[in-house]
Amino acid sequence: MIHNKTYVLILPLLAILLPGAALSIDDAAHEKKGLEIATEVDLRDKGFTDSSASLEMLLRNRHGETSERQMRNKTLEVANDGDKVIIIFDTPRDVKGTAFLSFTHKLEADDQWLYLPALKRVKRIASRNKAGPFMGSEFAYEDIASQEVEKYSYRYIKDETFDGRDHFIIERDPVDPRSGYKRQRVWIDKAQYRIWKIDFYDRKDSLLKTLRYDEYNQYLEKYWRANIMEMINHQTGKSTRLTWNDFSFQNGFSEKEFTKNALKKSR
Repeated sequence: MIHNKTYVLILPLLAILLPGAALSIDDAAHEKKGLEIATEVDLRDKGFTDSSASLEMLLRNRHGETSERQMRNKTLEVANDGDKVIIIFDTPRDVKGTAFLSFTHKLEADDQWLYLPALKRVKRIASRNKAGPFMGSEFAYEDIASQEVEKYSYRYIKDETFDGRDHFIIERDPVDPRSGYKRQRVWIDKAQYRIWKIDFYDRKDSLLKTLRYDEYNQYLEKYWRANIMEMINHQTGKSTRLTWNDFSFQNGFSEKEFTKNALKKSR
């Protein structure tokens, strides 16, 4: 067994004799800290049981032209797995009644379905298509799923202050090889462990998108939710802004409200 004193003496010697060893020890420490930060973010949001909200999606093209959609969201927290989410489109008329269902999993590929009222059928979203745009927005299908800790590997990058807040910056690399992203850089405030910004890098490691969070409110004296989420695509010049309203928690939702059959009956 190596005692603490011996360990302290050995580390400088290793750094001299084996420069790579010092680097690997530093990398391991950054990976450990990155995981600890991500785990704390997750822990602070556990126990909300379920939630609902209304939201507005504002789509903006590269010329500044906009279109709007009105939606409703229901989320069910699942013990020992990812959340279940259902999103129902109310307007405009061409998407009214369209409904999306997502079962996020910690270790396995997520299950996702889309109900298309014009065809009166439920379409499964294949895993290879998770990087595709969600209903023509700048959010991908994989962005809509809950971001479980197990879906990524992590490393701490540095501390940074912006917008008057002190942040941790970590990077997370998707474990799923079918992800549309090589890595994501995430800004998390030190005070409440809320995510304020994510930079998404494509498979070629070029900056693809930036997601900004704004106007956080706290519910049930614990759970923080952003009223504004805006995804900007740097490569296309398009953006999607989500405005959340009417958050409600612990509504008593059941598992049977989050099934493919329930998806067909969504109104």
